[in-house]
Amino acid sequence: MTSQYRDITIVKDGQQRSESMVFIGEEPLSIRVQGSAYAVVMRTPGEEKAHVAGFCLGEGIVDDPGDITNIAFCDGGDTNVVTVTLTADRRTQIADHLDRRTYISQTSCGICGKSIVADLVQALTPLDDGEPLNGRSALDRLRHLDDYQPLRDKTRAAHGAAIYDHALNQLSVAEDVGRHNALDKAIGSLFIDGRLPQARLLTLSSRISYELVQKAARARIPVILAISRPTALAVELATALNITLASLGKGDSLMVYCNPHHLVWPSG
Repeated sequence: MTSQYRDITIVKDGQQRSESMVFIGEEPLSIRVQGSAYAVVMRTPGEEKAHVAGFCLGEGIVDDPGDITNIAFCDGGDTNVVTVTLTADRRTQIADHLDRRTYISQTSCGICGKSIVADLVQALTPLDDGEPLNGRSALDRLRHLDDYQPLRDKTRAAHGAAIYDHALNQLSVAEDVGRHNALDKAIGSLFIDGRLPQARLLTLSSRISYELVQKAARARIPVILAISRPTALAVELATALNITLASLGKGDSLMVYCNPHHLVWPSG
């Protein structure tokens, strides 16, 4: 379930009262590749196939929708286990990757920020400049991200990710208890439909970590705007990959941390 109601006790000035409150759902999702366990993530149920497709793109398991022959639920209606089947050519290309010998996963430890950036820049191609986006309109899309988060409105506990094209028309939006999951779902739905090449702007409800920059780079999205600020490592990686990072500032301001040339600010 994406959400559920529970009775809680509210105490104020020593007085207790009961109230029903809605909570965001969270369940494990087991992702299997070629029949073998690859990862287990905690997520809000729903959009499992899009979630897994976006996850596979972000992890480098696939580069193109054609690399996937099937994404299916295991055991009939069991939506907590999803398996991905790849083409024979793709399985050969990423054999080492599937053995987890060559990938810096989001749970890696014992490695420093410099090695992360160096390895990822080698694995990911910096983005082209392209035609810049209207900064004022892009900022407006970030300000209104809440308008497309019904689960957050009910639970106050959901992260959101929305993706727009160059004209800043919304292409996809997703919510989840996890910020990485929300982004995987938003990217994955476009990836499956073949519309990901249209993506130019990503708006996030969360802070920007290096993993989210990595996912955006894999999706070839040149601009990321977020409600909260990025980490230092995220800025370093985005700078190297020619991705713009920015977050809300005081008043109507936008704090741009790197590569500001992807945004233009028309007068008036």
